[in-house]
Amino acid sequence: MSQLDSTDRAILRFLQQNGKMNVKEIAGNLNITKTPIYERINRLENEGIIDRYVAIVDKKKVGSPIIVFCSVSLDVQKVEHIENFNNAISNIPEVVECYLTGGVFDFLLKVIVKDLDAYHEFSSGKLAALSNVGQIKSSFVLNEVKYSTAFPISN
Repeated sequence: MSQLDSTDRAILRFLQQNGKMNVKEIAGNLNITKTPIYERINRLENEGIIDRYVAIVDKKKVGSPIIVFCSVSLDVQKVEHIENFNNAISNIPEVVECYLTGGVFDFLLKVIVKDLDAYHEFSSGKLAALSNVGQIKSSFVLNEVKYSTAFPISN
């Protein structure tokens, strides 16, 4: 894998802001011809630095979802139990992010559901029903102050 230079980093910043930005626009912003920009983007994709392109959906326009952060503790923290939890969580669509953490809780989940009834069904019917789940603490988002999918890329 090659080292990222300032041009690569600038390209990544542009594409994180607008994944549909075309090569001509990026080249114009960087005062570079299109061909080297195209070749750099291809390299970034081939090396897996650019993982994929996605559409960011406005949550309010497709429903009124509730965002909940769940802190989960397992009864047993052995590797096989953690892997079983990881596999189970990967198949639950309401969980949009899951992190193994150090500290008081073992996992932090970001959950999106349509309403409180759906959260109750999720938490009691899916999450608490998983083997080895010992404790669940939930925090409900009242207002989304900042939301970004962009990874901070310095020069």
